[in-house]
Amino acid sequence: MKTSDFYYDLPQELIAQDPLEDRAGSRLLVLDKKTGKIEHHAFRDIAEYLESGDCLVINDTKVIPARLIGSKEGTGAKIEVLLLKRKENDVWETLVKPGKKAKPGTRISFGDGLLVGEVMDVVEEGNRLIHFEYEGIFEEILDQLGQMPLPPYITHQLKDKNRYNTVYASHAGSAAAPTAGLHFTPELMEKIREKGIEIARVTLHVGLGTFRPVKVEDVTAHHMHSEFYIIDEEAAEKINSAKKNHKRVICVGTTSCRTIESAADENGHLKACSGWTEIFIYPGYEFKILDCLITNFHLPESTLIMLVSALAGKEHVLNAYEEAVKEKYRFFSFGDAMLIL
Repeated sequence: MKTSDFYYDLPQELIAQDPLEDRAGSRLLVLDKKTGKIEHHAFRDIAEYLESGDCLVINDTKVIPARLIGSKEGTGAKIEVLLLKRKENDVWETLVKPGKKAKPGTRISFGDGLLVGEVMDVVEEGNRLIHFEYEGIFEEILDQLGQMPLPPYITHQLKDKNRYNTVYASHAGSAAAPTAGLHFTPELMEKIREKGIEIARVTLHVGLGTFRPVKVEDVTAHHMHSEFYIIDEEAAEKINSAKKNHKRVICVGTTSCRTIESAADENGHLKACSGWTEIFIYPGYEFKILDCLITNFHLPESTLIMLVSALAGKEHVLNAYEEAVKEKYRFFSFGDAMLIL
């Protein structure tokens, strides 16, 4: 299986640069994974496809303003730091640009010294471990100094930080949004509850590995970055109950999907747990729990288009993408959505 098997041609102008005013106003392409049949709807109609007893799994992670612009102490050179993973004692694994200016011992000042970071070590793929010094509460300082870490294909500045978070985001820790969830409004969530659909909240802190290109031609040689997840008793119970009653488990986004598939045993049963996952789902994978998926349109040759191809078949998926391009759907993080049934 080659990476190039998952390529499709996307006109630049279809990459959504800004979120829609109305979250639920996005378009929704509905794909039948068995037949490949395609329908076109508005996202606000999503509840019509959900049935009483189904379980909707959402990722309640919250994106932090993880992009910091600072200056190197001594020279004043501009340095950009992206927070990736929180370690212990105010140490973070980070991505630093330009990396050559950030040797161990380098000190970087942010906000005129409101926050100071010292590079401690170089870790895998050139990432840096940085220890931060500050007074007060780190999250409040970050909120003051940090910017939302938008993907490289979004060139516009985000006017409202909240628009790169879901309305149900509650556990801070992500460097990227679980974007399929951005389409939901509080009203839509209420409508879904009223229909008798269970909502299970899981947490997976999305890392930048989500956007990391697959650089190998043999798909199976690609290595995923590890991401931290949590499934509590209540979520495990709701998901197990749906499976037991022969109802569907519908994941909102590839991150929710990867979370429950990582934690399931071989019988498709979940226990409350937490840990790190490097699961890589591509065609040939047998899903243990997931039945249906709500997702956005993903980059060509990405691990995410491989995941949806594992669920619906590569031919069906690429055909749906071709149709979406023809119908001028909006693509990627702030783009339209797809429901795979």
